[in-house]
Amino acid sequence: MTEDILAGEKVRLIAVDAERDSKLFAGWRNNSEYLRLMDADVALHFSIEKMKKWMEENELSDEVAFFMIKRKEDDQIIGEIGLSGFQGKHSNAFVGISIGDPENWGKGFGTEAMKVILRYGFSILNLHHISLTVFEYNPRGVRSYEKAGFKLEGVQRQFLHRDGRRWDMYRMGILRSEWEEPCQTKR
Repeated sequence: MTEDILAGEKVRLIAVDAERDSKLFAGWRNNSEYLRLMDADVALHFSIEKMKKWMEENELSDEVAFFMIKRKEDDQIIGEIGLSGFQGKHSNAFVGISIGDPENWGKGFGTEAMKVILRYGFSILNLHHISLTVFEYNPRGVRSYEKAGFKLEGVQRQFLHRDGRRWDMYRMGILRSEWEEPCQTKR
């Protein structure tokens, strides 16, 4: 039996369907806390049509592996995850993730989806290093990334002005060798 590389115990990564998923994204972007955790940019709400166009453009890119996160218990799509910038001789990539509805936050879905995308990135795309950024005011995200194996690689001090103060942005990463070590004991 072949292991489903895009599935964990709780979640499965599925292909993006711009028609279906643009509605979800547009809805998630109506939550200011979601936007605050996801991006340093000014919070902007996008129409379903604009989200659909963005998703279609990213589907066609050779430098993006973009998936929706589906909860296995009820087949509900709860978020998105993707690798970008992995073309080139250095075999590095950047990962981004978001869980859309706050009712799914803090339940391990994001951590498991991250572990699944790491397996895909290291074993299918043959990447060497995967990195991400997270804001200081997101300790839940930091803990999740640490559970998935990421290590702090640097701090961009006072990167972001939000909520009346300056916040650091952390850069975290994981090497293929660090990912392989704990995986070897589980196989």
